[in-house]
Amino acid sequence: MDWKAKMDLFEQLRREHEFGIGTIAGVAAKFGVHRRVVRQALASALPPPHRYPPRAKPKLGVVAGFIDKVLDEDRRAPRKQRHTARRLYRRILAEFPDATVAESTVRNHVRERKHQMGLLRRETFVPQSYGWAQEAQVDWYEAWVDLGDERTKVQVFAMRAMASGAAFHRAYLHATQQAFLEAHEHAFAYFGGVFHLLRYDNLASAVRKILRGYRREETVRFLAFRSHWRFAAEFCTPGEGHEKGGVEGEGGYFRRNHLVPVPRVADLDALNTLLMTACRADEARVLDGRSETIGAAMAVERGHLLPCAVEGLDLADIVFPVVDKQGCVTVKTNFYSVPARAGSRVEARVHPLHIEIWQAGRLIARHERCHSRRQHVLDLEHYLDPTFPLSRLWWHETGGIPRECGTPVDLWC
Repeated sequence: MDWKAKMDLFEQLRREHEFGIGTIAGVAAKFGVHRRVVRQALASALPPPHRYPPRAKPKLGVVAGFIDKVLDEDRRAPRKQRHTARRLYRRILAEFPDATVAESTVRNHVRERKHQMGLLRRETFVPQSYGWAQEAQVDWYEAWVDLGDERTKVQVFAMRAMASGAAFHRAYLHATQQAFLEAHEHAFAYFGGVFHLLRYDNLASAVRKILRGYRREETVRFLAFRSHWRFAAEFCTPGEGHEKGGVEGEGGYFRRNHLVPVPRVADLDALNTLLMTACRADEARVLDGRSETIGAAMAVERGHLLPCAVEGLDLADIVFPVVDKQGCVTVKTNFYSVPARAGSRVEARVHPLHIEIWQAGRLIARHERCHSRRQHVLDLEHYLDPTFPLSRLWWHETGGIPRECGTPVDLWC
């Protein structure tokens, strides 16, 4: 019996009991229903919801334990690198080839389990439309990877073309301004041109001060960079990430589909090779509501992009420190050894991953960049130069052991 028919029946039972026969047994006999139904009608004008008994799920039972185990392990995984129902279903197809469970069954089970675990979140997004090469959105997001034998948090730069849906991802250990600008140049090379407008949140690499409304005081280096590459920049309202929801969603999709489970790579270069391969693979996707692949749309959009600059802009942050009595220069709060006389002034060029020391137009030292604070990054060769007077004070203060970013380095000489 459908809901409307049952409502009509309940009304007749209630009226017959009040204005007719007046007894539960008499009403039940007249309408041919059980006395329990009459009591339900007298208790409430609304029929009670039907309660279905739990059904056996033989096909889900084969993989239910695996799903529950993965969801339980996700509690200890990074919040944004947990399994979705679709990712779980794809793993089931790969790891349980004999399983015949449907994706909808897996999705319902995952929803129920996540609801029990308190992991469900609901978000709403407003769809928008964009012209070719009109806008791209830029953001950083965090991810965890196993670099060598150590689990490391990396910062991933993402740029997403809003018209075609193509995206570029590149990882760095720290989201410095030099890494931020260098990633732009790699992204422009990947897309084959420059977008007319790039949209950002209010990251310190680009914004020095937030003014009234959408006005911003941009950093000098970022202003010079976008002038060199000839693109305009707009910045979102603070705390309103939905204003660049395209790249926000892209970061989540990419992390869930290409960084789950946590990848294991030898170094950062290998990780970026993995990310580039994933970017190319995503060009075969077809976004909802579209008939062509991302790669095909990207080829059309490439013809509307601004041409890349003939030469890149020097991205190094240049400072001119003075060599101290320990044969070191202070750059970004850390101390780097140089084979130069104490008291002389040198030129330090800060790059995303390394630091170069120049003197009289000649490169005299190159160190891996240290992102900690107040650390010594020393090269023993700088102190064994016969033209450099080795300071007895430095030897005693460091215990005769050069240090690289605070870690002792073995001596073999």
